[in-house]
Amino acid sequence: MEQKYVAFVSLFLDLFAFTLILPLFPKIFDFYASKKDDLTYNFLENSVDEYRKLIAASTDRSLNSVLFGGLIGSLFSFLQFVSSTLIGAASDLYGRKPVLLLAMTGTLISYILWSVSGYFVIFLLSRIVGGISKANVSIIIAIMTDLTKKENRSQAMALVGIAFSLGFIIGPTFGAIFSSKLSATASIYTYPSYLAIGLTIINIIFVTLFYKESLPAEKRSKSIKNIFYQSVQFINPISLFNFSPIKSLNEQDLNDLKNIGFSNFLYLFIYSGLEFTLTFLVHHRFSYNSVQQGKMFLFIGILMTLIQGGYVRRIKPGRHLSASIKAIMILIPSFILVALASNQMVLYVGLTFYTYASAVVIPCFTTISSIYGNDDEKGTITGIFRSLGALARALGPTFTSMIYWTFGASFAYIVGSIAFLIPLSILIRTNSRLSQAAKKSD
Repeated sequence: MEQKYVAFVSLFLDLFAFTLILPLFPKIFDFYASKKDDLTYNFLENSVDEYRKLIAASTDRSLNSVLFGGLIGSLFSFLQFVSSTLIGAASDLYGRKPVLLLAMTGTLISYILWSVSGYFVIFLLSRIVGGISKANVSIIIAIMTDLTKKENRSQAMALVGIAFSLGFIIGPTFGAIFSSKLSATASIYTYPSYLAIGLTIINIIFVTLFYKESLPAEKRSKSIKNIFYQSVQFINPISLFNFSPIKSLNEQDLNDLKNIGFSNFLYLFIYSGLEFTLTFLVHHRFSYNSVQQGKMFLFIGILMTLIQGGYVRRIKPGRHLSASIKAIMILIPSFILVALASNQMVLYVGLTFYTYASAVVIPCFTTISSIYGNDDEKGTITGIFRSLGALARALGPTFTSMIYWTFGASFAYIVGSIAFLIPLSILIRTNSRLSQAAKKSD
């Protein structure tokens, strides 16, 4: 099998297992809330209740799950933000295969912990181990880079996008089916966690048998000190926002890149928080069970794939910034519709607009980032954008869940919609300057 397809299959299996839990989060927290002997969860709930009285927040205890979910989501993403960079650096030193297998083993351990998480503290431990181990995506992207030349690298990256789309279509659907149809006498997480374990074991065996090391010893980094010093720059927020490792750009181009990078961070900070709390909103407002959650993710995944395949890949060069601006403009009313939805028709109209923006904005940002810098800096710029996105996803869920928990879903989503005006205004100004500069050069 051609090696890039080995990487594709491995990434798909990883995302399939990873996304099984997505439609289950609200029910998982309901499960722990119902256990009177769960000391950790009960302690947290009682502590939150005392804090709620102190600030006169909502007395609805069901909102605690949103707060806990946001905190755990941010913790997972933060650990992934740190570990992905360091594990990626380790793969530059020791080779892709051993480090990839090590990361997969850590992921397997996290799923095993999930399968026995009868108490909240074990579930929390499973998410911590999973966050530390979740470096597969960055290693697979590095493998794709090893295997391809610059002129056909976009095709390899397209395979990464397809793996994401398929994983996010199939994973939540199977997670919902396994939790509802097969768990009559078991906990909601039991069978989905078994499936995640099985998929990860298959993935480990598959990589062991079919993946041939793509980074030979002579091409690996020789200095442990230098490679990890460079990695630290990718987890230093000041360095990231200033694009400090980039030396080839003139002052104006560097400022444009900083503006686009900051907009990317703000967009994902707001978006990730609203995205993460979406499952809780439909669970609380429309009493969605796991199957209905799975159908919602299926709808979003299929529509996103169609938009990416039918529109995004056909965007003409130089039009990606304008396309992302239009998509964010559409995203603003989408979350307002979700915030105010009193029936499923309005909800799904909002989700349709939401899906369009989800399919367009990040691929456009990725393409825009690839325009800047010399050839030997393009990978660094892409890495900075990816790190900024990971940092945003580490902070966004906690921030939004706090607002959701304090003021309710409608307020959180309307505030989020208005907040999108900040990155939108920065992008509009940047796009205007670039358009004027292009006219002058003509």
